[in-house]
This record gives sequence, C-alpha cells and structure tokens, in this order.
Amino acid sequence: LVIGLLNIFIKPLLTVLTIPITVFTLGLFLLVINTLMVMIADYLIDGFHIQGFWFSFLFSLIFSLSNALFETLFFKKARR
Repeated sequence: LVIGLLNIFIKPLLTVLTIPITVFTLGLFLLVINTLMVMIADYLIDGFHIQGFWFSFLFSLIFSLSNALFETLFFKKARR
C-alpha cells in the first residue's frame, strides 16, 4: 500500500525532474527512482527492512520485471 501511494504521488514528480538523466541512460535511471521509492517505504514502515541501496535496487529490479511480466500476460488482450 505504501509503495503504491509513493508510486502515485512521489514517483511522477521524480520522473519529471529527472527526464534528462532518464533519456541519457535510455530509461535505466527509472530503476534508481524505483529504488528510492523502496528505500522511502523502508523508512516509513516499521516491519519492512531492506539493508542498503543494492538490496533495494535488486528488489526494485525484481518488482519491475514481475510487473512487466504480469502486464504482458494479463493485459495483452485488453490493449487490442
């Protein structure tokens, strides 16, 4: 829930502010933004602990890949 709220309110602002970096890195900087969202969630939630930037980065990478997979599998028919 917290990560969802952060993605709704904070992520669009960070994405707009970092458009030049995102374009320069061909979109890979969005993983860094997702990592920051996970680290903020870690700070806000008592029972949610991730040790450091690289574990947060790995979590956001797996989360992004799983979202892309589920979107491809379940929403492919809706786009047609």
